[in-house]
Amino acid sequence: MQPTKRPRILSLIPPMTQLNVPYPATAYLTGFLRDRGYPARQADLAIQLVLDLLSPTGLETLREAAEALPRKRRSASLKSFLNEFPRYLQVTGPTLPFLQGRDPSLAQRIVSRSFLPEGPRFSALDHYLDDGSGDPLAWAFGALGLHDRARHFATLFLNDLADVIRDAGDPRFEFIRYGESLAQSQGSFAPLAAALAAAPSLVDACLERRLLSVLAEDMPQLVLFSVPFPGSVYAAFRMARSIKEKHPDIVTVLGGGWVNTELRELAEPQVFDFFDYVTLDDGEKPLLALLEHLAGSRPQERLVRTYVRTTGRVRYIHCGEPDIPFADTGTPTWDGLPLDRYLSLLDLLNPMHRLWSDGGWNKLTVAHGCYWKKCSFCDISLDYISRFEAINASQLVDRMERISAETGRSGFHFVDEAAPPKALRAMAAELKARQRVVSWWGNVRFEKAFTPEVCQELAASGCIAVSGGLEVASDRLLALMKKGVSVDQVARVTRAFSDAGILVHAYLMYGFPSQTVQDTVDALEYVRQLFAAGCIQSGFFHRFTCTVHSPVGKNPAEYGVTLHPAPFAGFAKNDVAFSDPGGVDHDSLGRALNKALYNYMHGVCLDDDVRGWFEQRVPRPRVKRDFIARALAHQLSGRSPGAGPADGRQPL
Repeated sequence: MQPTKRPRILSLIPPMTQLNVPYPATAYLTGFLRDRGYPARQADLAIQLVLDLLSPTGLETLREAAEALPRKRRSASLKSFLNEFPRYLQVTGPTLPFLQGRDPSLAQRIVSRSFLPEGPRFSALDHYLDDGSGDPLAWAFGALGLHDRARHFATLFLNDLADVIRDAGDPRFEFIRYGESLAQSQGSFAPLAAALAAAPSLVDACLERRLLSVLAEDMPQLVLFSVPFPGSVYAAFRMARSIKEKHPDIVTVLGGGWVNTELRELAEPQVFDFFDYVTLDDGEKPLLALLEHLAGSRPQERLVRTYVRTTGRVRYIHCGEPDIPFADTGTPTWDGLPLDRYLSLLDLLNPMHRLWSDGGWNKLTVAHGCYWKKCSFCDISLDYISRFEAINASQLVDRMERISAETGRSGFHFVDEAAPPKALRAMAAELKARQRVVSWWGNVRFEKAFTPEVCQELAASGCIAVSGGLEVASDRLLALMKKGVSVDQVARVTRAFSDAGILVHAYLMYGFPSQTVQDTVDALEYVRQLFAAGCIQSGFFHRFTCTVHSPVGKNPAEYGVTLHPAPFAGFAKNDVAFSDPGGVDHDSLGRALNKALYNYMHGVCLDDDVRGWFEQRVPRPRVKRDFIARALAHQLSGRSPGAGPADGRQPL
């Protein structure tokens, strides 16, 4: 590339991330670069790839690939697809605009159950038992809710097609991840290199066609790949290889959340066959330094948090210049992204859980980093957690107003690690003073600052939901985690949110060091009571993972575990295996926890003994069945709990 002061810059979202909204990293970078006079654009290859695969041409290509497979290798999804192909070809085109919110009139036909072909994914409806009305989903949608019912059916239809893409087009493909195992704590670059050297799959070929089309339209001189998850790494490298083959003059740069956690010890030269530069942590300052370097006004030795390859070896260069203050990073822009083409899906019927895949939220942060930064399972040593910076409420609401004016949407999802209570109250007051009507939700800590009065203030400002970490629901383990909360405190805070009309989602964890079977049974009992008391409406159990950047990973002896690091060959390094002397079969326990939680989110079996969910014999809970009720006693106002007792339906 010939050095220029203002090169054309294209930021890409590689497949796969999510389908209902664009991942926000490129919006932040594009807004920042434009504010500084750079001609910056952005594209979301994830949504574009899916729409290409589901186009008439894409469906015909899938049919040809499916028919080329021997009959004995055809899955139930492929058999259904081939048997009903004319209908799939006819109805997929109209169904996509319906899920995009551009053709709501199709709902009547979809709910008839005669419009869409129903593949294996529709068997999920068999889990919902008829309540006597003749409609197995009456409990969820009632006599109304026609539009949501249609979106649920359309989502099942789309999931059937995702299975077809995986079975006929590429076994690594899913709607929210692509080739994830190739990048998840892979100490060696070899597995990813082998996949990239193989002949392109049907999905790969479709992705390359779309990429080359975008490049021809934008004619960039610099392409930025923001890679947030392991499930978007393979596609990023695949696209970077195409750029090097077809447009070797384009400079390619790799960054993003996955890079920040996994590549902090990068020493693999082959990475630079695909990318000219790799940057760590927030991209604004490294990019400005890189742009100055490419323009000839900054020597390479003055780069910021950037990996380069020189004489066949990887070098990390950081001149030590401070980051751009959060207040000066500007307002993200979604200009150039096809906001009317994203798919609003309805996988789960739980009203809180659906927010992650349903609706076009403007993603924004209240502050940079985490104000708590003590949790022992978290990457608190890394910049995105450790460097906490807030902005004043006036500037935050200014950003919200500017984004709403651009997107035409008043809904915000705050993607902070944990939004500070003080900042949220100030934002609520500023919204009230300006008489702005918005809807918002985000992640918080369930701390005592969220009193019933504060929760009412937040609800009045437009807060519709919050999510937060309850983790193990054990006071002993919460103290070991340094969460700074207790179970009874969480109960009171979550109930205060629920009483204010705010939905609550709890992040839950199992398999933490020293967690016993008894701890796990007790935790599930706490969770059952929280659901039954209307404190939380949704939750998700995930298996504890030890990372090298967390306090557990840095000081395993303090937690009684022994680390077993995988061999490191210069590529990714983050998750690390460990042994816990307790020897608990957490995998088996996890299946029980997730089955119980799925039922609790649907209001089922909330009065049942939690031991019934486990495959093996487990001890009786030590938690009294009225523990949460007693913790809430001083807060109760005589109103009935937000979620009533079990209604007698069978487990799902």
